[in-house]
Amino acid sequence: MTKTLSVSAIKNGTVNDHIRSGQALRIMRLLRVLEDKHKVTLGLNLPSKLLGVKDLIKIEARELTSEEANEIMIFAPEATINIINDFDVLKKLPTHLPASIANVFLCPNPACITQAELMDSSFHIKEDGKHIRLSCHYCEKTFDQDQVKVRI
Repeated sequence: MTKTLSVSAIKNGTVNDHIRSGQALRIMRLLRVLEDKHKVTLGLNLPSKLLGVKDLIKIEARELTSEEANEIMIFAPEATINIINDFDVLKKLPTHLPASIANVFLCPNPACITQAELMDSSFHIKEDGKHIRLSCHYCEKTFDQDQVKVRI
């Protein structure tokens, strides 16, 4: 039996693997990859031993920062982020869920001050088991990670 790759390798850049199925597009918005001119490979609903099905993002010629890697954990806590150099894994970025995040998400509460005033958003991040919840610093409402929208 021969092995075949579903997604081609990249020479240099970042591979975001083991993303929960359905989260890759949100992560692409978070990383603003559509604004860049980098080559991007997107894999959706790929087979995974760890997750059953997963998404995958490969970004050619772009190395994510530690801060960006940590922000990805909000949507994909199982994600692995590898920096690729000359087709080999140069390093795996260590990640952890940040305690808070500012000016990345929009508060979904229509009564929140951030909806009426031009100001940066700020959320405190909490993890309870498998659920990641974001609490708005201003209105103090708590939301599931799927309820917040990435600020564009």
